[in-house]
Amino acid sequence: MKPIARPYIYLALAVAGTFVLSMIIGGMGSYDQRIVINIGINMILASSLNLINGYTGQFSLGHAGFMSIGAYAASSITTMLYPALVGELHGGVSQELYFLVAILAGGVAAAIAGLLVGVPSLRLKGDYLAIVTLGFGEIIRVIIQNIKPLGGSLGIPDIPRYTTSLWVFLTVVAVVFVIQSLMRSTYGKGFLAVRDDEVAAEATGIDTTRYKVTAFVVGAFFAGIAGGLYAHYNDLIKPDDFGFLRSVEIVVMVILGGMGSTYGVLFAAAILTYLPEWLRDFRMFGVNFSDFRMSIYSLVLILLMLVRPQGLFGTFDLAAFIRKMRDRRQGTAPTLEG
Repeated sequence: MKPIARPYIYLALAVAGTFVLSMIIGGMGSYDQRIVINIGINMILASSLNLINGYTGQFSLGHAGFMSIGAYAASSITTMLYPALVGELHGGVSQELYFLVAILAGGVAAAIAGLLVGVPSLRLKGDYLAIVTLGFGEIIRVIIQNIKPLGGSLGIPDIPRYTTSLWVFLTVVAVVFVIQSLMRSTYGKGFLAVRDDEVAAEATGIDTTRYKVTAFVVGAFFAGIAGGLYAHYNDLIKPDDFGFLRSVEIVVMVILGGMGSTYGVLFAAAILTYLPEWLRDFRMFGVNFSDFRMSIYSLVLILLMLVRPQGLFGTFDLAAFIRKMRDRRQGTAPTLEG
């Protein structure tokens, strides 16, 4: 089998598995479905931020800002534009197609914002970049909060619930596939060069700003799509849903999963989304700890970072692990003599 064909086979298997997973989720109760869908949305957000923070070595604290742009852009299209142009949508292929257009438009809007912010700010490094992106996220939130057609501080109500588990996890598969394909390309080598030593990368002729802006725009695009999915699973979105703490939550998922480990970040997103819900009913020795669940959640994070400062998966690469196992079975793994 040609190596170039393997990613597409894995993609086909992942898509088939997504359809099976969506049928399983469809049999769950509404509360469990909400948890699983939130896990999927957080997987998209964490994976997209991992491209910026993990693979390219930047430190963005404004990812919730891109999410909010995607959420508001997609919601405006489905609640204001579509009813004015085509009337109410009532299921069928047309609804799915219109929804796809809306969330892609949200992603494009977020990508444009990422470009506008990234070009001037990504010449900065470290803490300075973190402060700029943090300020950007807060500026977006305040601007949305003062736009009356978007509901101001009350937000946009009565958003149609078009998001399903199939939509969410197909998007997760697409995001992982695109990011992994990028990392196998020359762009991936450029991202890693910027992360490892930006000065050395510039000295060898690499346009570090271009690679940083590219990662920023792609990450913002996927964050915008996640925002569109989030908005169309909730009846209401408001500016406070996309505040500073939301950005910090996504950053924690990336750090805990392992900076630069796509699969570690996916695992961390699942754990950190499910853990607070599991702690709601946590009991020990007859004591209900639900009132202290966020304190316990924070303590677990501290302990995990003390035990695994490199993240749960470190820089684990699933594809490299599969190749190593295959070579070992075939007896072609490198030896000391070779």
